[in-house]
Amino acid sequence: MRPSRRALITTALAAPLAACVQEIGERPLRGADSHPAGYPTVEAVNHFGALISQRTNGRLRLQNYAGGQLGEEKDTLEITVFGGLDINRVNLAPLNPIEPLTLVPSLPFLFQSTDHMRRSLDGAPGRTILNSLERHGLIGLAFYDSGERSFYNTRGPIRTPADMRGLKLRVQTSNLPIAMVQALGASPIPMSYGEVFQALVQGVIDGAENNWPSYQDSRHFEVARFYSVTRHVMAPEVLVASARTWAKLSSSDREIIRDAATESVPFMRRLWEARETSARQAMIDAGVEVVEDLDRSAFQAAMAPVWDRFITSPAQTALVNQIRGMV
Repeated sequence: MRPSRRALITTALAAPLAACVQEIGERPLRGADSHPAGYPTVEAVNHFGALISQRTNGRLRLQNYAGGQLGEEKDTLEITVFGGLDINRVNLAPLNPIEPLTLVPSLPFLFQSTDHMRRSLDGAPGRTILNSLERHGLIGLAFYDSGERSFYNTRGPIRTPADMRGLKLRVQTSNLPIAMVQALGASPIPMSYGEVFQALVQGVIDGAENNWPSYQDSRHFEVARFYSVTRHVMAPEVLVASARTWAKLSSSDREIIRDAATESVPFMRRLWEARETSARQAMIDAGVEVVEDLDRSAFQAAMAPVWDRFITSPAQTALVNQIRGMV
């Protein structure tokens, strides 16, 4: 019988005490991912676990709880810090209040392309962000793609910020996307993701923003038929380990885990690219109007006050400049 979510969370929370008796290797490493089974990040974490098992002859193995079985990401992050989870795949958003440097990759219109984003996060800027997590009880292992987010709506094509005036757009419940949409002249409506489809149908909102696979999977395209490829945010996902778990590992096991995490990145990206390509084509075949002839420079220019508001430390500024210099 499948264990209940309450039982799984209780087990995870009890792990720090159990670890005093049961060492790593005697039990599997426990992992969490809020995405469902089969999603590219979940498959990448499973691949990561398989590599670890293979290279330790089964001494280290990973049991990954996908589909949000252990709760929302902010909850699983807390469990990971306390050692109840050993490995966790999360979005950067719940890390923003914890570590200011994680906010930088979430800045709207920071990255010029997916290639620019990947080179930045695979390089020195990415290492700086990953290293910054250790003081918060987390070991940053790798970044995974989370896609290029763009605006879609029910009213018509968006080609300039002027086309967004008066639109009511759903945003995540976070200050940064709220400020971004306000700066572009639209009205941000914070709302849980599960409520968006009905809100579009009822006219409570005029649109939202997300990547191609999410736009398809959510069926938002059935109502919001105009998809403008603004690619305004390319914030990544991140794979982390518990610092408490890390402290119990040998240097050779740490190296195996880091190498496996690095090798899982291109694996994840291949899955993501295939999923993104198929979703985009499916939307075109479904009759969605894809708007690509837009003035991206005008959108970027509108972000100056947003960047000024959220980039407040010399360390953040240095990171922004480093990333911008890698175009």
